[in-house]
Amino acid sequence: MSALCRLIQRGLLSCRPSCRLFPGQQDVCGVAPMVRAASSSSPVNLTYDVFDGKGESTPLVFLHGLFGSKSNFHSIAKSLVQRTGRKVLTVDARNHGNSPHSSELTYEAMTSDLKHLLAQLHIEKCVLIGHSMGGKTAMTTALTQRLVVVDISPSQTSTRTNFRYYIQAMQKLKISSDIPRSTARRMAEDQLRSLVKSHHKLSFLPQERSVRQFLLTNLVEQNGNYAWRVNLEAISAHLDDIMSFPNFNTVYDGPTLFLGGASSAYISSDDYPEIQRLFPNADIQYIPDASHWIHADKPLDFISSIISFLQS
Repeated sequence: MSALCRLIQRGLLSCRPSCRLFPGQQDVCGVAPMVRAASSSSPVNLTYDVFDGKGESTPLVFLHGLFGSKSNFHSIAKSLVQRTGRKVLTVDARNHGNSPHSSELTYEAMTSDLKHLLAQLHIEKCVLIGHSMGGKTAMTTALTQRLVVVDISPSQTSTRTNFRYYIQAMQKLKISSDIPRSTARRMAEDQLRSLVKSHHKLSFLPQERSVRQFLLTNLVEQNGNYAWRVNLEAISAHLDDIMSFPNFNTVYDGPTLFLGGASSAYISSDDYPEIQRLFPNADIQYIPDASHWIHADKPLDFISSIISFLQS
């Protein structure tokens, strides 16, 4: 999904958000969620990484997609710092990476988290670059200076995904304790493949192995036990919210880039009317031979497209 750039009027605090990690405990299913509870009624303190540039231009803020983390964009961030001189931040969404867990997972909540982070960092202007879920978070954020949306549109996307089956499989996973990480990953991938295969024909598609490898980046080891660092319970409960998009009657008429993968179905011609309604100055581009994970499939083309947009 893609990204949005928001103008935050003034910063409130000058402290780095952080969260404390608590080891997950193995349950009857073998793989426990990591527990980092947070109140569902207030913004959470998102974890992030900063790549400092020497330039004075507005910083770039990357928002990852479902089951992703801030590390997804590290190599992209380093390249953009070198080529543009801008400061770049990569951010973990709530219930993902090292950010706190919360029972709430809506775009309104994630937008509140983002505003809270930017205010804490005294970032008054930025360019948000959001992929998939991160793109919808960016679009939901109020008026911004520039917006880049990566392979997602402001429309329903649940029919194009296979995540419901993977969530169910991840919740059923059983991994032995005190085994090497490489062995645990092989065991987990074998179980994911067999569990999803028994429920859904999409498990036979070649790209499903890449999806499994991506999901397994969330399998972490603590004290000999393996746990999911993402909040599977909250993601499962709010999957319909994540796959949908809030209703808006307002319009963002600033520069907007919708960057899709030519081999992906996440931005189709059916989505153009809604994109043009909400973002009348949107430019829709596709990167050849790229799937939903454009930044991983075609990193050089992805970076070039962002730089061209920033210079336009």
